[in-house]
Amino acid sequence: MSNDPRHPELHVYEEQRNDLIDVGLGFGVFFGVLFVIAIVATVISLLVK
Repeated sequence: MSNDPRHPELHVYEEQRNDLIDVGLGFGVFFGVLFVIAIVATVISLLVK
């Protein structure tokens, strides 16, 4: 087997990937970051009043 980039079906993956888990984790982490930003913004807006 060669590593010819014109034949991606010949490439052997170094590790197996579960795309559903990866997407779910990505959404979860992104939601968590936005949630923390929203909480910080709410606290700051309440302290400014």
